Amino acid sequence: MAHLEVKPKSSRPWWLWLLIALIAIAILFFALKGCGNKGSGTTGADSTATPVTDTTGKQAIAATQPDWNSVDFNSPATTDPDVTDKDITVSGNDQYTIYTLGENILFATDQNALQGSAEDKLKQISASISKRFKGAIIGVYGNTDSTGNAGHNKQLGADRANAVKDWLIKTGGIDAGNVSVHSLGESKPVATNATADGREQNRNVQIVAFPAGK
Repeated sequence: MAHLEVKPKSSRPWWLWLLIALIAIAILFFALKGCGNKGSGTTGADSTATPVTDTTGKQAIAATQPDWNSVDFNSPATTDPDVTDKDITVSGNDQYTIYTLGENILFATDQNALQGSAEDKLKQISASISKRFKGAIIGVYGNTDSTGNAGHNKQLGADRANAVKDWLIKTGGIDAGNVSVHSLGESKPVATNATADGREQNRNVQIVAFPAGK
């Protein structure tokens, strides 16, 4: 009689072992991911934000920037005893004060480097701001007429406003954190662009001071 060798039947099929291995890998993956999240200490909120604390130790809402788009550049003229230069126009209301200088006073035609004659005028403005609006939020606006390309005008307005901003910070003693630049280009004329006189009025830099707490 022939001898038949019978192999013992496996108690578990091979695919069951594969399934168990895959489950173990998945559990290990999620466990490691959970540890990583706990270690990071971050949430969906911006982790770089720094809460503002008032004098009572409670968290306060950070002071917001003024609504720069709401500035009315046709605000009525006002007077400032510290500003005597006739090339500087002062206007505004109970919310802000606007100091306006023609671009021909500050810059040569189509240039963005401050002329030497601009120094004394900017000194008067910075002195007035330091005296009347200590700690004020300052916006420097660059304006042009509508002559030429709108994109070029926008960039020229930004370059000129940045030149004035740099002077206010480096020489005028204004806190850099309080000064921002806004290029309007040709978008908000204060006079008609149909005449030479109107275009000259539209080429200017305006320094807007929002007193602290406004």
